[in-house]
Amino acid sequence: MLDVLRVTFPFFALVLCGYWAARRQMLPFEAIPGLNGFVLFFALPCMLFRFGANTPIAQLLDAGAFFMYLFCALVMVAFVVAISLNKRFGWNDAAFGALVGAFPNTGFMGVPLLVALLGSAAAGPAIVTIVIDMVITTSLCIALSRLDGAGQQGVGQAAKNALLGVVKNPMPWAILLGTLFSAFQIELPGPVDKTVALLGDAASPVALFTIGAVLARSQTIAHHAQHGPLTWQDYVPVALIKLLLHPLLVLVVGLAAISMGVPIDAFALKVMVLVAALPSASNVAMLSERFGADSGRIARIILVSTAAAFLTFSGAVALLQ
Repeated sequence: MLDVLRVTFPFFALVLCGYWAARRQMLPFEAIPGLNGFVLFFALPCMLFRFGANTPIAQLLDAGAFFMYLFCALVMVAFVVAISLNKRFGWNDAAFGALVGAFPNTGFMGVPLLVALLGSAAAGPAIVTIVIDMVITTSLCIALSRLDGAGQQGVGQAAKNALLGVVKNPMPWAILLGTLFSAFQIELPGPVDKTVALLGDAASPVALFTIGAVLARSQTIAHHAQHGPLTWQDYVPVALIKLLLHPLLVLVVGLAAISMGVPIDAFALKVMVLVAALPSASNVAMLSERFGADSGRIARIILVSTAAAFLTFSGAVALLQ
């Protein structure tokens, strides 16, 4: 366990540094979108492209692992929506609560952390989960958020906007381009490859620092009055579901699928269980603001899951070893 903590500590320490810098106004809130833009449009796509290009194509096109993880994501969304809907929280808040309960912070935190723990082979299964969560899980939850008529958009328009957001997001395109380079064994010219490598190497520290800053910003500016004061019952259960139930579900469903003859590699299953054990994706806080959900609740779920994941994620790694 101590050896695992030695690896995971620097990752969570960088998140804490970003949180502290933003709360102390050493990093102005106005600068956070710039950091986020650098990570989203430059550093992270380069990192994902490199991992995709250096990963055997069979790992990136693993249908068994893809549909197993997708099934678990859909179950998580349905479960969190079912327990969240009440007189205070309608479809909008329930749907974004489900998204934050089913969408791990794989891009900003998970890929570099899992590669540090398990080696470069962990990138392939992790990339598969990113595609599922960014394209399917996010689009589904945004469409569900429109069912109570909140805002000016209907379900169909919300789904179109979600898909448009996926198209504009450079990460899926970076993954696709890396997959093509892997399939056809293409290599970048030396100077271009070095530039991509430099940007990719910057992804992990800047992304982790940005996570902390985003959490501090979301917690500070979020308005909690639309449903009355939040209590711990409004956000702690979802954070625990994300950290404990999600990885357990992936493990049980994965083992059941293997026992029924579904060709899922044991290492890929291990990586996907650890992906599910990651804290909630920080970008959901910004999405919830955009669609008028209770961003204060979402920010607290992300904050609690990120803080608790230092122990729960490290424990999951130790158990799976």
